[in-house]
Amino acid sequence: HPRRGGRRSTTKLPPKKAPPPAAPARDSSARAGPLEARSGRDRWRNIDEEDTEPVQPRFRPQRDVGPQLNRTAHYTPLELFQLFFTTTVIDTLVKNTNTYGAKKCQGQREGWVPVTAADMYSYISLVLYMGIVPLKTLKEFWRGSTLFSLPFPASVMPCRRFLAISRSLHMNDPAKEAANDQKKGTLGFDKLFKIRPLYDQILEACHSHFHPHQHISIDERMVASKARFGFKQYSRNKPTKWGFKLYVLADSRCGYTLNFFVYVGKDGEPTGKGISYDAVMRLLNIPFLGRGYKLYVDNFYTSPTLFLDLLTRKIWACGTIRSNVTGFPKAKTNNMPEKTPRGTIRWIRKGALLFVKWFDCREVTMCTTMHKAYSNEMVSRKVKNKDGQWIVNHMPIPGCVKDYNKHMGGVDLSDALIGYYNVLHKTQRWYKTLFYHFVDIATVNAFILHKEMCKMQNRPVGTQKSFREELILSLAQIVAAARSCVVCKRKSPIYCSTCHKTLCLTTLRNCYSKWHRSNNICV
Repeated sequence: HPRRGGRRSTTKLPPKKAPPPAAPARDSSARAGPLEARSGRDRWRNIDEEDTEPVQPRFRPQRDVGPQLNRTAHYTPLELFQLFFTTTVIDTLVKNTNTYGAKKCQGQREGWVPVTAADMYSYISLVLYMGIVPLKTLKEFWRGSTLFSLPFPASVMPCRRFLAISRSLHMNDPAKEAANDQKKGTLGFDKLFKIRPLYDQILEACHSHFHPHQHISIDERMVASKARFGFKQYSRNKPTKWGFKLYVLADSRCGYTLNFFVYVGKDGEPTGKGISYDAVMRLLNIPFLGRGYKLYVDNFYTSPTLFLDLLTRKIWACGTIRSNVTGFPKAKTNNMPEKTPRGTIRWIRKGALLFVKWFDCREVTMCTTMHKAYSNEMVSRKVKNKDGQWIVNHMPIPGCVKDYNKHMGGVDLSDALIGYYNVLHKTQRWYKTLFYHFVDIATVNAFILHKEMCKMQNRPVGTQKSFREELILSLAQIVAAARSCVVCKRKSPIYCSTCHKTLCLTTLRNCYSKWHRSNNICV
């Protein structure tokens, strides 16, 4: 046949490939077996499945645990307090307070009367006294009315003298503070420079005079303050919402504050592993601590990364954990059901890390490097039966939960001991708030040393209040041995800053009024 039009294309298309044969269908049971085999450890296990018992740490502290004192000697409350507020600390306070006071009073009608070491001890004595006998304002402690009369403050120091020391109280050299202020905005600026000498000396004393037992804990502490400062913190879950945030390492057994630091925001060289990680490593950076310690923390600090790094330092750890933390198991198989009876346990082990879920009134999630999933331990709970009567029900509890409840409260115990008679005063100067808190730390730690020494020597242990009362009297008597009354020549702590005279003012003698009247001076 004749072709019509142009030449037709002779290009041939490639043949179509036959579709591959369909894979044989697999039923659900065939899929489940290999999945469980592959996931293995990623399946939440039940209470009846046996866990591996981890190797328990061998406790090897570098010093004998407990007070680092002569264990056969009897220490007075004053001697124990002076382990923290040493003569060096007092001399530094006196020097810097006098420097600032003289500068502040320059050109005023009433000049600055220099503070002595005895004056500073008396001042601290009254600060502690005000923690035991709280009143609304400071001046009420010196009221002369019959209804509210308190003779002790006036017998130690006049009101005007106490207020003058309070206004000029300084822990660092004012000239050096001015030089530090010039460094604002640079890496050389120290936000805590105003408290640095006292801060460092109190920390050193906390390290030196006590070695912790095997169980230790870390937590935050809020110190209330209404002052304005750049590193003020807010803590939603604490009774004190606003103020200073301190990270504290404490002995779980007695509540001794072993180490702490004031949080001022991001400073130094962060590791990139989070604030909580850096805080724990900083608190545990104590060369004399030793090995085999058991650390307890809450879910703010707990992470698999932290616990594994602590394990390399021979420190075992246990704590509550958040399910969104990196490294937490993502397994859903055999997870805790929404409605489950109390006492239900689920667990997963990943090497040295054990993750445990336990249901009590609510679900509790733990991570630990020192426990096995379940060790046949039970806990009692009161529940209502069908008839509405309360009965005791026994249910299983993981060992990590039981130990956590027992040993996590070291910082809380320390906070409670401080809170009973805390000496915080209202002040707009942030560094004074921390001064008062350091007095609290020193007093409580001294009381704990007193308790531990009494236990070792089989002596009766008094209350914290009786300890503070004896300490207050001893601090006040340091002044009493220093001066003689110009009228009766007896020892007296009262000093008139206007007349520059030492005078008696007690329930038996009133040389203070007698001398002023004889010299036609109104008081």
